[in-house]
Amino acid sequence: MTRRHGLSTIAIHGRPHRRPDWSPVVTPLYQSSTFRNPVDSQDEVLYTRYGNNPNQVELARKYALLEGAERAIFLASGMAATALAHLAVLRPGDHLVSSLWIYGGTRVLFDGEFARHGISITYVDPDKPREWRKAIARNTRAIFVEALTNPVMRVLNVPLLAKLASEHGIALLVDSTFASPINFRPLEHGADIVITSATKYINGHSDVIAGAVAGSAAVIDEITRLMRAWGPAIDPHAAWLTERGLKTMALRVERANTNAMAVATWASTRPEFTAVYYPGLRTHPDHALATKIFDGYGGLVGLVLKGGAPAAKKFLQRLKVVTHAPSLAGVESLISEPRLTSHKPLTAAERASQGVPDGFLRLSCGCEDPEDLIDDLAGALQ
Repeated sequence: MTRRHGLSTIAIHGRPHRRPDWSPVVTPLYQSSTFRNPVDSQDEVLYTRYGNNPNQVELARKYALLEGAERAIFLASGMAATALAHLAVLRPGDHLVSSLWIYGGTRVLFDGEFARHGISITYVDPDKPREWRKAIARNTRAIFVEALTNPVMRVLNVPLLAKLASEHGIALLVDSTFASPINFRPLEHGADIVITSATKYINGHSDVIAGAVAGSAAVIDEITRLMRAWGPAIDPHAAWLTERGLKTMALRVERANTNAMAVATWASTRPEFTAVYYPGLRTHPDHALATKIFDGYGGLVGLVLKGGAPAAKKFLQRLKVVTHAPSLAGVESLISEPRLTSHKPLTAAERASQGVPDGFLRLSCGCEDPEDLIDDLAGALQ
């Protein structure tokens, strides 16, 4: 049996093999919408909207290997990946059970577009684990969760949910964006489909919008069919940039893990913060679960400042190394206020009930020196 290569090796080489002399070390950019077709050929045509451009194919091949999946596909955004992954397993009249702790954009998709297409959704509070089984109905076809949630970094028990889904013959879809395949690979724990916003750790340089789905060949074939009908194929240049970022993902994620642990440990000693959310801290409610199923605790830290929104404003205005911007998982550290981004549609009371009061800051630790990050944050507290 051939030994499975490590994640860094896979991210760089895919499945290593001897290449011809004079072949390019880096995958060329095929910035072409179409390709010369053999006359009278019955083979599938190469057409970038179909997702079979060489840049799209090579990127998907590497990502499938990283997740331990039969196949994978890249799309034009994380939301496109989320939408098509669900539409591959759901039909009008079907029922979806979803975690209550999900990205606001996903909630809009479920409550607006899915409901409009006759798909019903039941939301379960993961703090009440018995509710998962109660929520499953005769027409339930899938369960959806985020492995690591935004922005309080709660960890979902994917192995337990995979067992439940298997008992009922339904699919488990896991958004693993915040973890990345370096820290967590849902398919190894029984999930059927893994979704990621490739904008984040896979690309890792804040210059691409992309999404990906990995799973069985049958699921990816159905997503491919939907992509060709709806049109959200990834652009070849975006695929090329994403593959370039993929090569350093393991190094970047490991550095982000280290930096986030250092920042969270430091922040937990500062009286200016009333709460620090990071799965690597023993005080986090899911620390034991994260330690059991994750290979790293991630690069995101939730911080709650005393003084609410006014204190957060002053703090953010003083930062020099950390950039105040939405998104996450780039080489540069980014910080944002969920009350003005992901949780903006909610009232202050609704945000507080979800552990996101005014003064909550989400810090995505990048690849800077940890001492400089802490010094910048400490300076902003003065």
